Amino acid sequence: MTKETTYSDFARILKMRRDDHSLGFQLKKSTQEFVDDLLAILFPHLCKEEFYTQEEIESRLILLERNLKRLLIPILKDSSVDSDSTVREFMQVLPELHDKLWLDAEAITSGDPAAESIDEVILAYPGFMAIAIYRIAHEFYIRHVPIFSRLVTEYAHQITGIDIHPGARIGTSFAIDHGTGIVIGESTIIGNNVKIYQGVTLGALSVEKNLAKSKRHPTIEDNVVIYAQAIILGGETVVGHHSVIGGNVWLTTCVPPFSSVYQESKVTVRQKENK
Repeated sequence: MTKETTYSDFARILKMRRDDHSLGFQLKKSTQEFVDDLLAILFPHLCKEEFYTQEEIESRLILLERNLKRLLIPILKDSSVDSDSTVREFMQVLPELHDKLWLDAEAITSGDPAAESIDEVILAYPGFMAIAIYRIAHEFYIRHVPIFSRLVTEYAHQITGIDIHPGARIGTSFAIDHGTGIVIGESTIIGNNVKIYQGVTLGALSVEKNLAKSKRHPTIEDNVVIYAQAIILGGETVVGHHSVIGGNVWLTTCVPPFSSVYQESKVTVRQKENK
């Protein structure tokens, strides 16, 4: 601010912008609390309290539904999307969502020799946490609540380093090993029984704004493994089922089923001369 600008002038500008963009930090914090509360109900591993009876769990679900309604009302107040219907549909899909997450946890457990149990995966694996939060967010994305769904996945990004857009479509038994640095774009389609490692990018060839609603990200078919730091780009790029994509591969073309794709490199080991 210059000497001629007073705090009053600046406060007036801030007030105008607050009025025009009223969704603030409290919404972000409340969204994270909602995610934590939901995961605590779905998995006792992530709960700070113990629920001993079915009635206690049911009461927590009722409280969760009430809190979700309070969260969505200000978000949807200027939208054609009905908050009551959205909440009701989400609560109805929770049993199916829970089943999918158990399949994900089982896929990670069976695919990682270091995993001692499914309990360890749920408690300690950032890959599972990122998948769980993504699946929650996706249910709101497909019900046209974009800000809330994005806040949910950004919470996962914040705590795991894994960035999955809520618009991505991911099949069952999805496994992320290690996971740090993974990026999965909005229009990505991933089939069943897919496993990816740290640093993988499923991204777009172009980031032009006028292509926002097009299929910009790749399709990964069933039973594919993608190793660390592989980059797969483009909406027309399809990785066929039962393929393996090696580490550090840069891929912008389709891959037939049952393929192995790898980058050739040469490593030279030179022994030091003894002096």
